[in-house]
Amino acid sequence: MKKIPALLVLLVSIQLQSQTFVKFNGATALLAIPNIGIETSIGEKTTFSADVMASFWESFNGNNPMKFVTITPEIRYHFKEKYNGFYVGAHIGADKYKLQKWDYWDTNKYEDGFGYRIGATVGYNLKLSDKFLLDFFVGGGWHQGFYKGYYNDGTPGRYEKAPHWNKSGEWLPYRGGVMISYKL
Repeated sequence: MKKIPALLVLLVSIQLQSQTFVKFNGATALLAIPNIGIETSIGEKTTFSADVMASFWESFNGNNPMKFVTITPEIRYHFKEKYNGFYVGAHIGADKYKLQKWDYWDTNKYEDGFGYRIGATVGYNLKLSDKFLLDFFVGGGWHQGFYKGYYNDGTPGRYEKAPHWNKSGEWLPYRGGVMISYKL
């Protein structure tokens, strides 16, 4: 039984010695869409980042829902040194949504579904101090969605006639912002 607390102390000590940052996206916060994450060192010039972004908008632009949650784990390669300068990342993420897709903005239709994303991120870390840095980034890639399409004006039923889930695959920019990062 004494081994469990000792193991926990060892794991916490190792984690505290590694360079780990908690992050909050200031750009998406301005739109009331929280985006939080964590990034930790896994190699000499590589890090692992994971973030969650969510929108709780019941209605955006009138009667159109914009609710979603995305989870994005990512491996990053830093060209200069970790947490300082340019980096590139590769990710695979998942999402759940109830929103009106960009190509339906002038209609009375919305989609309720889930999907996965495979893509890349390009970014720049600007050190402000030993504890704080700014992470400027943009990313995108392939999104494959599985959804059911509905009317948002009270019309009953689905607007598309797929027997189970309709599918939509497209190349999209879907990440970006300025993460305010704090070193633990």
